Amino acid sequence: MTPSLLELLRGVDTPTVCNAIEVAQGKRGFNAFTRGTMLCSAPDEPAIVGYARTAKIAAVAPPTEAPDVIRERRMGYYKFMSEGPTPSVAVIEDIDYPNCIGAYWGEINTTVHKGFGMSGALTNGVMRDLGDLPDGFPVVAGSIGPSHGFVHVKEVDTAVSLFGLTINPGDLVHADRHGALVIPIEVVEKLEAAIRKLLQTERIVLDAAVKDGFDFQSFETAWSEFEKSRT
Repeated sequence: MTPSLLELLRGVDTPTVCNAIEVAQGKRGFNAFTRGTMLCSAPDEPAIVGYARTAKIAAVAPPTEAPDVIRERRMGYYKFMSEGPTPSVAVIEDIDYPNCIGAYWGEINTTVHKGFGMSGALTNGVMRDLGDLPDGFPVVAGSIGPSHGFVHVKEVDTAVSLFGLTINPGDLVHADRHGALVIPIEVVEKLEAAIRKLLQTERIVLDAAVKDGFDFQSFETAWSEFEKSRT
């Protein structure tokens, strides 16, 4: 991923990237995205973009393993999150879903992960401390709640599933208030041009629609130009 592509991805929303992937692929039907409604801690901040650093947690019931085992895994988790290619995204599956209660993402954990240089967090679980989370580290989560429950790390560096989307370690993720998607590796080189083309062609209809005297005839003309520009 080039610096210019990274800057562009941070500046556009996830629906735009979803459409642009189809432009790059030359067909409709891209489906590597989340299903259902997710919540964003900072909907007005740039999108989360980065390579997935994955883990699984649980919080409804206390851990059954020995405390030293739990602590060793937790420290291994933090070491794992602090390493790897950048930009990176913490992608955490709460295996208690849909009955998640443990807010893993609060003021302390978000600040720590931001300190590691990560760009944000994506989870099907819970976030809290809204208003106290650090700027520049959005969290896209499944719910909001007050408690951390018995939250503990179960697995690190493993495939996870969030809202119908499977994310593997190292996958390139884009996420915002709309949800998340995985960018296919084969379209990365084409994606910047595809996004710019998409934005340019959309202006044909959008600009026409805000002009004085806009009517069906002018819409039909603009739509024909729009269709031609996409071929």
